[in-house]
Amino acid sequence: MSLAPLLAASPAVQIHVAAAVLSMIGAIVLLTGRKGTPRHKMIGKLWVGAMAITAISSFSIQEIRVIGKFSLIHLLSILALVGLVQIVYFARKRRIREHEKVVHSLVFGALGIAGTLTFLPGRTMNAVFFDGDSVVGFVSVALGVVFLWLLHRAGTHKISRFTS
Repeated sequence: MSLAPLLAASPAVQIHVAAAVLSMIGAIVLLTGRKGTPRHKMIGKLWVGAMAITAISSFSIQEIRVIGKFSLIHLLSILALVGLVQIVYFARKRRIREHEKVVHSLVFGALGIAGTLTFLPGRTMNAVFFDGDSVVGFVSVALGVVFLWLLHRAGTHKISRFTS
């Protein structure tokens, strides 16, 4: 592992990675902690902010170009921004089930799937963790995300309940 590729990356990539890491940590804390508490609400607001920064900063990263300057990953960023608005709306309206569904979709889609794609060979995070040319690194991360998703599905009833 070497932070050199990340330190050599553009400021947009560095901001994006920092916000994504904060989003991942926040997601873990929020999904495993008590729901509806003042702590949950405060961390949730910080998480929404970190996720918004992650999504918005992605538009400055244009390494993979499919449609003009953008890729299909940018579609996930648009969906993430829409999802963040829904999360806040549903929480304020106390529509907890809808709130949970959108949170889980964003954690799996925006952090899990998009995060896994950052480990493709030739991408910055692959270079940081796997010296940049390792398909094994991408496959390892992808399998890890699938494992976490299966673990989450098996225990959804335990960690996603409103328990205030």
